[in-house]
Amino acid sequence: MGGAERSARKKKQAARAVVQARSTGGSDRTKVIAGIAVVAVLAVAVIGYVVYEQMKPSTSASDAIPLAPADHTISAPAVREGNTVLVGKDTATVTVDVYEDFLCPICGTFEKTYGTDIKKAVEDGKVKIRYNILPMLNRLSKPEGYSTESANAALCVADDGKFNAFHAALFNSQPEEGDAGYTKDQLIKLGKEVGVTSAGFESCVQNQTYKAQLDELMSKTSNDPVLRDAETGRFRGTPSVAAGGKLVDLDNKNWLSDLAK
Repeated sequence: MGGAERSARKKKQAARAVVQARSTGGSDRTKVIAGIAVVAVLAVAVIGYVVYEQMKPSTSASDAIPLAPADHTISAPAVREGNTVLVGKDTATVTVDVYEDFLCPICGTFEKTYGTDIKKAVEDGKVKIRYNILPMLNRLSKPEGYSTESANAALCVADDGKFNAFHAALFNSQPEEGDAGYTKDQLIKLGKEVGVTSAGFESCVQNQTYKAQLDELMSKTSNDPVLRDAETGRFRGTPSVAAGGKLVDLDNKNWLSDLAK
């Protein structure tokens, strides 16, 4: 093959290469753009996860539980009555039973949604709130048992009249289901932060003084016909609200103002 022929063949091969590149260039560019888009989405997801993890309340045993803001904390007498805590002024003519678990995420939503309204209604002397803090979700913390430990600590704190700030703090920085709850030492530290000075407070928390009473409350609540779901016949769960022997419909956003009339 002469030099002229080789030159002509190379030109044809080059021409075919250019045509092929033009025909596939759009596809390659699409693949590149798609690849960049996937990487960008993954990067956003990773950043979002990191931010979320940083914003989650820390339940590390070495961390203190932060206090809730003052505008989230009811300013009214709080008295332990057996296995419940009654919050409010003597002038109130309506008593509302609230059933919660400190690990229950929907209870956290309930407090964020209605906490300010409840605070105002109680402080205005329109209603009293009887808090029934249940040890219902013990198996959903790692290790298990946070529901009982936190509910017991709340009753111990109530003995010193400091329940309101303790209750607000635990819902303001609520652990997540499936995660570790706060330790007994952290609960004790929070109790002291909100003003508990009783000499027997630490032993009350460490020894779970009110565990038997809380178990009794859980059993009583589970079998209360007022609190049963109409379809299943079982306890409808937390949060639940009752007043005057009737279940309160929380789908009615004006339920509290209706009760306080």
